[in-house]
Amino acid sequence: MGDMTGSREVMRHPLLVGVVGIAMGAGLVVLGGRAVLTRQAALARRRIGKPHGAEALDADRVWGGRFDGAPRDLVVLGDSIAAGLGAERRKDTLGARLSKGLARAERRPVRLRTAAVVGAETSMLAAQIDALPAAYSPDAAVIVVGGNDVTHRVPVSASVAQLEEAIERLQARGAAVVVGTCPDLGALRPVPQPLRALGSRLSRQLADAQAEAARRHDVRAVSLRRAVGPFFVTQPDEMFSLDRFHPSALGYRRTAEALLPALIAALGGADG
Repeated sequence: MGDMTGSREVMRHPLLVGVVGIAMGAGLVVLGGRAVLTRQAALARRRIGKPHGAEALDADRVWGGRFDGAPRDLVVLGDSIAAGLGAERRKDTLGARLSKGLARAERRPVRLRTAAVVGAETSMLAAQIDALPAAYSPDAAVIVVGGNDVTHRVPVSASVAQLEEAIERLQARGAAVVVGTCPDLGALRPVPQPLRALGSRLSRQLADAQAEAARRHDVRAVSLRRAVGPFFVTQPDEMFSLDRFHPSALGYRRTAEALLPALIAALGGADG
């Protein structure tokens, strides 16, 4: 009965459901293995605590209003990181950080639109684009997605095909596209070994495939694993929010700083 209670507790947290799914899908479940994985996931569940919340803050507005000129239009698509879940102030979300940084770099305002949805997999990018106004033609689009594909065991080939379709549709709208590749799930210290190492390997495989897909479409890809992953590993208390899963204000700042040079370069290439 105790094991069944633990299993119900695990099922309340979608991250841990995915983590157990990763291990089971990779063939790690042997005799008695399911109980071991359930106990490991329950341990991670207690360490992580309750999810921060179901919705991210609404940061959609014109940033950098002190600058003159017509605003740039920036759209951010993807999952909870792209949506800014975990940030306690609007200005600390990923979209706001990118908008402010781009406004300072170009000395012109930036109008942010956040299409990202908490919990989204790559397959949901199509719906996010469908939800944009038909006449909307953003100057730039930033995509950050992939973690939920890994935890839900979506085949890499399917994820990549869906990403490429999204890139093509955004380019057709005139957007310069930047892809932030799948973060390293190995940075999630509350997840015990060997699940954490397995998640790290699978997320790395997806990230590499996303980067290749971006290059095929002349799109800039930023490896979040390499650019910011080490900070999340060495400074977890500072980089993660209270739920110990999503980035904190500092985590989003570091992520935006990694993406911003590629975003500025992409727009410069589009203008040139």
